[in-house]
Amino acid sequence: MPDSIDELLTFSDDDQPSAEFSHGRHWQVLIVDDEPDVHAATQLALRGLNIEDRPLAFTHAHSAAEALNLLQQRQDFAVALIDVVMETDDAGLKLVRAIREQLGNSMLRIILRTGQPGYAPEIDTIRQYDINDYKTKTELTRVRLFTSVTLAVRAHAQLQQLESSRHGLEQILTAAGELGQPSGLKKFAAGIVTQLCALLKVNEKCLVCAVVNDPQSEPVVLAAAGNCAGWMGMPLQQVPDPRVRLRLERTLTARQHSLDDGVCVYCPGTEGQAIAAFVDLPRPLDDVERRLLEVFCSNISTAFENLQLHLNVNELAFHDNLVRLPNRHAFIASLNEREGLDQVVALMDLDNFSYINSVLDDAFGDRVLQAVADRLTGTFKGCRCVARVGGDLFALHGPADAIQPERIASVFASPFTIDQSEPLRLSATTGLIVIDGPTQPAAEILKNAGVALKQAKHFNRGKTLTFRSELADAARDRMTLLSRLRTAFSAERLHLNFQPFIHLASNRVVGAECLLRWKTEEGRFIPPDEFIPLAEQSGLMVALGEWVVRTALRWRAGLKGLVDDDFRVAINVSQMQFNEPDFVASLLTAMNEQQLSGHQVEVELTESVAVGHVHLISERINQLRLHGVRIAMDDFGTGYSSLSILQQLSIDRLKIDRSFVSGTKSGPQSMGIVRTIAALAHHLQLSTIAEGIETESQRTNLLELGCEEGQGYLFSKPLDEASFRRFLISHRAE
Repeated sequence: MPDSIDELLTFSDDDQPSAEFSHGRHWQVLIVDDEPDVHAATQLALRGLNIEDRPLAFTHAHSAAEALNLLQQRQDFAVALIDVVMETDDAGLKLVRAIREQLGNSMLRIILRTGQPGYAPEIDTIRQYDINDYKTKTELTRVRLFTSVTLAVRAHAQLQQLESSRHGLEQILTAAGELGQPSGLKKFAAGIVTQLCALLKVNEKCLVCAVVNDPQSEPVVLAAAGNCAGWMGMPLQQVPDPRVRLRLERTLTARQHSLDDGVCVYCPGTEGQAIAAFVDLPRPLDDVERRLLEVFCSNISTAFENLQLHLNVNELAFHDNLVRLPNRHAFIASLNEREGLDQVVALMDLDNFSYINSVLDDAFGDRVLQAVADRLTGTFKGCRCVARVGGDLFALHGPADAIQPERIASVFASPFTIDQSEPLRLSATTGLIVIDGPTQPAAEILKNAGVALKQAKHFNRGKTLTFRSELADAARDRMTLLSRLRTAFSAERLHLNFQPFIHLASNRVVGAECLLRWKTEEGRFIPPDEFIPLAEQSGLMVALGEWVVRTALRWRAGLKGLVDDDFRVAINVSQMQFNEPDFVASLLTAMNEQQLSGHQVEVELTESVAVGHVHLISERINQLRLHGVRIAMDDFGTGYSSLSILQQLSIDRLKIDRSFVSGTKSGPQSMGIVRTIAALAHHLQLSTIAEGIETESQRTNLLELGCEEGQGYLFSKPLDEASFRRFLISHRAE
């Protein structure tokens, strides 16, 4: 038998053992033939062949069915040497079709062999089937077999590189998409670990971890898997594996990848931050993997920068930098993400904080807020959220057993020390609400807590008031009434009534008080004590007051010829309206427009107007009196009266409240109070007028006590303009 290298291969009948299946860096070759000696001869002929510095490893199948079963189980074969004729004449051809169409395996390179030349035409077979070569067994010299297998392996390697590149690029796109989504830094680092393992085709059980480096602090392990899973949250200096620790430190210091002895990649962000991720890869990287890693890290760096931008924006949107607490947006998010039952929300407003800011300064006020925030954080550590939701408004969200009125009170039980100053005692008013259930909207929860807070500020200042549904109903009714009041004011459905002033001794009509009235579209009268407080609280009172002044003055101007020159119109002025800087100028302008003199106008103020603002009120009263406008103190005896205030204010008249004349508290004792008021007025040289006179005996008593004027149902109820004209005419005729 020829011994040249080109001699035809002879196939021994002796069975030769196949090489054991080898994992690792071998090229896997599948021999499919129903003749055992072909297996032995092929393995013998290809023994020692290295392609691209990698040896061959062989697996044997003795039928097409056996081969198909193997290929279904394993995806690592590079080349298959397949006999055409086995259990059937075309078993090999059917196997090729099954590999490509049924299994969808396009990577496997196939060399067809046949011992029956001409059975399957070579050109037609190559055209119809995706194969690398088709030879008769007698054609295959050792060199030709070497050549066919080498070309097939190289083709497989090229396809493998292309597939690896395609898969890697897909993986990079997937990673960029997933890691580019807004998330926390820990989730981002964990995503890098997952995506790196997928890109390098390694199991996460390998030693893997990612470390974030911040110029303001030491590097920390943010994500880890496999043997280093327990390192999460650990400072890099404390990582127990010196090899991993040194690799990560070197990468962060050098600011570049380190791809020897495992893989350590570097992903820079903004403001000096960076992430380094280490994968304990048990093999060197090939060129494709190196290029893919460069692209991967470039994309991850961009995603890291976007994440940092998102976190910065999120910090601004959801964090209060002054007190280092979550803000209103974050608090609402906490409510929306709540789970379970038995949770409460508390809204806490610092009492008189605006006074602290005005008396001291804003900087001191800021430090007060910080001190309160620190104490709240320390007291309510078990709460889901402690936030600052407004200027001096704090909010708590957490379990009911953690947020109790007694615990809230304990926050302010001891004084606060601010900047080594004197201890500062603070108090807070709190509205507390028990959350109904997981479906209750956050906006409704906050609204109800706000209702409880407002009620507490009115009736329980410095304490905690728990929300009740009737509070919400009352608040809703007030809001509805206020909305209807605004509409009525805009639609000019408000009007004035006028109640005459009578000189008790002569029965002469000397003036009238204008009274604001509201009649709804349904014909129902809304009492002033219901809508006036709402107008004052909502800021509508100033506009309403201006309208009342102009309407009343216009009415007085229209009475010329019907009343004496000294007939005066009295206008009630609220504290809010009187405190307006341009009130005096506005009133004088309106008087000039109607050509009225000062003695024809009287301004009625309540006693509470002067409290805390005596000097300012006194100055404005003096300005009005310089122009002849008279000033009356309304409801005298029921408010915050004091002799010192009466001495400081240049008023003209005291108005004795109806409760001393005809109210439920009227009687001998009340008449004693009226006598005292009358004597006081006489001593201070002030005129007096009594409200609520309903009987002739009341009139007689008041006149005997020295009261000059009066008003009440004895003389007339409040009248509209037309009715008041008729009253004047009939009164003159008496």
